[in-house]
Amino acid sequence: MNRRHLAALLLCCVPAFASAAEPVGLDALLKQVQDAAGQDARLNQAREQRFLSDKNQQAALVAQAEAAQAAAKNKADAVRANFAANQKTIADLKAQIQAHAGDYLQVQGAVKEAAGAFRAVASESLISAQAPERLKTIDALADNDGYPPVADLERFWYALQQELTESGKVVRFKAPVVDTDGVRSEQEVVRIGSFSAFTGNRYLVFDPEALALVELTRQPAHHWRALADDFGEATDGLHAAMIDPSHGTLLVQEALRPNLRERIAQGGVIAYVIIVIGTIGALMAIYQLVYLLRVGRGVRVQLADIGRPRDDNPLGRVLAAFRGDPAQGIGDAEVLELRLSEAILREIPALERFQPLLRLIIAAGPLLGLVGTVTGMIITFQVIQEQGAGDPRLMAGGISQAMITTVLGLGVAVPMLFVNAILSARSRVLVQILDEQSAGLLARHIESGTGEGDARGA
Repeated sequence: MNRRHLAALLLCCVPAFASAAEPVGLDALLKQVQDAAGQDARLNQAREQRFLSDKNQQAALVAQAEAAQAAAKNKADAVRANFAANQKTIADLKAQIQAHAGDYLQVQGAVKEAAGAFRAVASESLISAQAPERLKTIDALADNDGYPPVADLERFWYALQQELTESGKVVRFKAPVVDTDGVRSEQEVVRIGSFSAFTGNRYLVFDPEALALVELTRQPAHHWRALADDFGEATDGLHAAMIDPSHGTLLVQEALRPNLRERIAQGGVIAYVIIVIGTIGALMAIYQLVYLLRVGRGVRVQLADIGRPRDDNPLGRVLAAFRGDPAQGIGDAEVLELRLSEAILREIPALERFQPLLRLIIAAGPLLGLVGTVTGMIITFQVIQEQGAGDPRLMAGGISQAMITTVLGLGVAVPMLFVNAILSARSRVLVQILDEQSAGLLARHIESGTGEGDARGA
């Protein structure tokens, strides 16, 4: 008996015990207990029926759920099997596509690679200035991820053949040219293959962005421009010209080379000092060389007519000094010798003029160059200390000054050394002629015993 039945029994019994004073029969009490027990049995039976009914219903629900689970599992297995079959079918189809499209992919890759490589060449080629529309075709093929159209392939083949054919031609054509001020105009251009192009004496490079030829901001040296000018004016035959196989790179580097004036400016003040000294020495050497040549010619003329002295040459003046006093006798030989020596010594300074100064310039040139070298090295080390040695261009100024001054010093000293040797040799020859002729005259004078007569016979 559960707790609820016991409570009901107690409740039923309390009034009986409470009214125990009243006469109640035991049969009535027993009947009440039996009625209560029967009522509890009926309640318990009703509860059991409800429990059994709920249990059967839950078992049916469980069976239904298991059946649904089994059906879902079977469906999932079928879907999984179908998915695996579809994956296998897709793989087979991809393999078939790869097998059938192998040539297609090779053609596509080859065309794209060739177009990309040729685009780099065509964007710098001077031929593109004459046919700029081909760049669009090349760009379309290089950037295309699909199969290239046949028309584009034909145009690409034509562009390749055009590059090959035009590279061996020299042509004139009208093309847009952008000058150094940015002004665009139509001008006549001379193109040598794909290597060089110029209008007049101005060299050009191709700009793929502007689709035009652009003048170099800094043109090459004068002799290269003169070659371009002469080649542009020629109509037939063979003529020299400058070509650039790098499509403008070497031409730009050539244009960046400093000219003679810029080289000298790199040497600084010392370079100008060396040039001034060298110029002065060269003027003196030229003047003296001309003088010695003129004197040598006069001496040769005088040797051919030794009996008639002239005052336009040193030998004639020496002979005139010898004949200055017809009353001289044999006893005056020492006086005559002294007179001849005096006349020769009077001529020597003019014959040896500027030679000591030229020797000084020869010695000073390399020394000034050494001063410039040391100064340039000081500047270089100062730049290294301030900026570091990471960028060699920062040190170029000091190194240029060091090298330029050295070259200028040697360039002044070496030619002056040869010129001074020539002047010394010419002056020694003339002095030797004067000594020989004066010694011969003096010897004949002594042998003859007469001054003026023997001299006239000589």
